[in-house]
Amino acid sequence: MKVLEIINVDFSLRHFLLPLMRGIRARGHEVVGVSAEGPLLDIARAEGFRIAPIPFVRGLSPLAQWRAFRALVVLMRTERPDLVHAHMPISGFLARLAARVAGVPRVAYTCHGYLFNQPSPWPRRAVSLLIEWLGGRLTDIYMTVSTKEGGDARRLLIARHAVAIGNGRDPAIYHPDPEARARLRAGFGVPPDRVVVVAVSRLVRHKGYPELLAAMREVDAELWIVGERLASDHGEDMEPHFAAAGLGGRLRRLGYREDVPALLDAADIFALPSHFEGLPMSVIEAMLTGLPVIATDISGPNEQVLPGVTGLLVPPMRIAELAEALRRLTADAALRARMGAAGRARALDLYDEQKVVARTLDLMGL
Repeated sequence: MKVLEIINVDFSLRHFLLPLMRGIRARGHEVVGVSAEGPLLDIARAEGFRIAPIPFVRGLSPLAQWRAFRALVVLMRTERPDLVHAHMPISGFLARLAARVAGVPRVAYTCHGYLFNQPSPWPRRAVSLLIEWLGGRLTDIYMTVSTKEGGDARRLLIARHAVAIGNGRDPAIYHPDPEARARLRAGFGVPPDRVVVVAVSRLVRHKGYPELLAAMREVDAELWIVGERLASDHGEDMEPHFAAAGLGGRLRRLGYREDVPALLDAADIFALPSHFEGLPMSVIEAMLTGLPVIATDISGPNEQVLPGVTGLLVPPMRIAELAEALRRLTADAALRARMGAAGRARALDLYDEQKVVARTLDLMGL
């Protein structure tokens, strides 16, 4: 079979789709990756995957979306795939609609988070719900990464037979590694007994950076920020918040990194105080590495983190509660160790990449 795996940008293909593409190829099928062009596609191309660039735009520009839709129809009529597997709200809707126009036999979709669940004006959420409902009519195999959004899909009649498949990461890559911890800390000049809080994500407002920076002023620990703002990201610029953080040498801006597993090994606490999520990969990576997780009590993280067992959940956009959670874990190394071990065991059970990929491919009949 020939499968088109379609997602919006190179970052998403690199971090979400590449393991799935490997799994499809391992089962003897042809797979073509499709996304907007970008430097991170070089990684997939270096592994021998064929990538078809489409001019996706993260936004609601009608002209830009029409261009992307038209390019998708041409691509599908040329490639004649047996299955299209689409991802993300806008690129996923365009891909499913194009697949129907082009006569693709089967169409699958994985929801990585609903826009109508995000805090935004009601007209935007209403349009998002309408798009998702229409997209559901175009979909043969409907999957969500979180259990909550699988329930939303069924309850709101977006897709009556939606299946929550989860997310996964490779335990062979993300695991406790004392040697990596010692090496990186020595390289950064961080003493073994200094507590390090790490956050790994795109630098956008809804990841909760203003709250995290404010909370860290009250915590005796160092903060490492791993990630950058994508060119396609919208909304408030985070740079003024970092400039005004007042953390001095306790703040390290590390940018986009390919050595995230080692950076997690070198840290003591993982923090993701997001305002909304799907089922964040970064939380899974931290759990597999044996870190306790502080996250917000929102859909996605609240099915990953068991409060008081594998980490702590705090209300979104609440600085005082976030600071208290950080202080509690910073002050108690034994508690960090217990929560980290429990989180790793939970992640191995629920979020093993190989299991998630196999479940996805089985549902798609590959």
